[in-house]
Amino acid sequence: MRLPRRVPWAHIGELEQVCSWIYVDEEDLEAKTLAINRLSAWKAMTALPHALESTLAILAAHMLDVASQNTQPAKAALAARHAYAAAIIRMVNGLVDPLQVGAYARSIASIAAQLGLPSWLVELRHAATHEDLPSLELLREAARESLSWLLHNYFHPTLNPSAPAPTAASPLRPVAPLLKSYKLLMKIVTRDASLRKQRQDEIGAVMRDIERWIAEAKVSADLAVDALGWGDVKEKWALEILSDVLLEKGVIVPLSKKKRSAPAEPFLPTNASLALWMPLLAQLQANHVVFPSVFTSRIVSTLLEDPVESDVGVNFIDLDSKSLQRDATYDEYLARMGYLGCRNWADESDDETDLSKSVILQIAPALAPGKANRHDKRKCDFHCYLGIAATSGFKDLEDTVELLKAPAVAIPLQQWQTHDLEEMDERLKTLTSC
Repeated sequence: MRLPRRVPWAHIGELEQVCSWIYVDEEDLEAKTLAINRLSAWKAMTALPHALESTLAILAAHMLDVASQNTQPAKAALAARHAYAAAIIRMVNGLVDPLQVGAYARSIASIAAQLGLPSWLVELRHAATHEDLPSLELLREAARESLSWLLHNYFHPTLNPSAPAPTAASPLRPVAPLLKSYKLLMKIVTRDASLRKQRQDEIGAVMRDIERWIAEAKVSADLAVDALGWGDVKEKWALEILSDVLLEKGVIVPLSKKKRSAPAEPFLPTNASLALWMPLLAQLQANHVVFPSVFTSRIVSTLLEDPVESDVGVNFIDLDSKSLQRDATYDEYLARMGYLGCRNWADESDDETDLSKSVILQIAPALAPGKANRHDKRKCDFHCYLGIAATSGFKDLEDTVELLKAPAVAIPLQQWQTHDLEEMDERLKTLTSC
C-alpha cells in the first residue's frame, strides 16, 4: 500500500503546463513570468516540493538578471549574482541534507555524485558560501545546468512515472573490501593484544566507513525504491545487502572448515570468531534498531534454502579459496550465529517478542510435523536450535515450538466399506431434513 502524497497541482496537466512554460523557449520571458506566478500561487497554498522551490528561486533570479540589464549595471549585476548564488546553494543543500543519514557525516560531494548532480555545482556552492562570489557568467551557466538537472530528474519522472529513471547516478560501491579490512585489523589485535591501542584508530575508521556505506546504500535505496516512500524500508534494504555479504564464506563464516568446528554446547560460534565480529555487530545493533531482525532473518532465509550445491555469490572475500561450495558445516555455523543473535538481541528490541516471533514464523514451515522426513535431518536440528533460542523465556512461544517439533502421528489407511457409504447417506438425510 502506497501512502497518499499531497501535491500543489489539481491535476498533472497543470505541472506539465508549468514545465512547458519553463523549458519550451528559454528567451520567452512572458512564459517564465507565467511559470513564476503559478509556482508562487502554489507556494501560497501549500509547501512546494524542494525541486519546485528551487525552480522558482532560479527563475526569479533569472528574471532579476534580465531586468537588471536595463538599469544600473554594477549594482543590479551584484543583486543578480546574490540571487543566483542563493538559489544554487539552497538547491544543492536541499537535495543533499535529507540524505545525510547515518551515524557519521558524509561529504556533500559523495552524496551529490550518487544523485547524479554535476560536481562543479557542488564546488560552486562551496565557493559561493565560503569564498568569493562567483562571476555572473558562471552563475548563469550554473542556473541553466540546474534547470536541466531538474528537468531530467524531477519533471520528466513526475510527468512520466513509467519512463526509465536517469542513469547518471554513480553505482553503489561494494562493501566487501571494507569488511575485509576490518577483519584483517581485528585479526592483528586479537593475536597481539599489545597492538590494540596502536590500531584502534584504524579500526574505528573502518567501522565509520562501514556506517558511511550504509548511508550510501540508503541513498541508492532512495533512488531504487522511492515509490515506497518509507525510510525504514530503505534502511532494511541497505542492511539486507550488508547482512548477505557478512554471511558469505570467508567473512563471518570462516573459510576453513576446521575453523568452524565448535563445541556442541553451548551452540555458539567459536570464541575467535566472536572476538573478531562482535564489536562490529554491536555497533550495527546500537546504530540501527532493525539490524537484529534483518540479520537473523537473512540467516534463517539462507538456512531455509534448498540444500543444493551452488556458489555463494560474487562479492565474497576470497582468501585463497578454491571451493566455495556450500556444505553442512556452513549451515551449522550460520545456525550458531542465528542462535547467538536470538539469545543476545531478543531482550533488547522495542517489543522483545518481535524478533522471536519473526524467527518462529520463518522456521515454522520447516519444523512442521513430517517435514523432517523430506529434508536434511541436520538442517532440521539447526532450525530447532534457532526455535529454542528465539522462544527462551516466552512460555507461549516455547509451547508453539514444542508442538511443531512433535513427531507426526501416522494415520493408517482404511478401505472404504459398503456400510460407510450407507452411514454417510443417513447423515446427509438428517442434515437436509433439518
